[in-house]
Amino acid sequence: MRYHECEAAIRALVDAADTDDLHAFGQATVTRVLASGLADEADEADLDEDAWAALTAARENIATADVTELRGHLDRIDEGILADGDMDPGLVVALSALEHWTSYLEEHRRGELYELAIRSLEEVDHRVSAALDDFLAEPEMAAEYARITRSLTA
Repeated sequence: MRYHECEAAIRALVDAADTDDLHAFGQATVTRVLASGLADEADEADLDEDAWAALTAARENIATADVTELRGHLDRIDEGILADGDMDPGLVVALSALEHWTSYLEEHRRGELYELAIRSLEEVDHRVSAALDDFLAEPEMAAEYARITRSLTA
């Protein structure tokens, strides 16, 4: 499957999923991405101390935090960004996943969960470097795509 075909398939799955499946998918996916260790590889100079503390709190409480808490953590992170356009790519994926989940909780736009699914694939791609013309050739990428598909069609 080519990358653009994978994107289109995920878009269709998100569009067709019911609200309960969307919420369960989003919760599981943001938890998985934040627990993957992507942010752990980042340079300490990317965020100030308070932003790192906010990210840690968000990661530790992602399953129980309400939208107000998550937005507060994201605001603290945003205020504490020290990187000048060259933030660690793994940290960007983790922060983007947290933002998409929080925005979904605030506004219930399906597009946020589509973007969260893409961030999840990017997390896997960070580890295995999938080819764009055969995106699911790597077993790890195929497994993540299968997880996404199962989650959205439960």
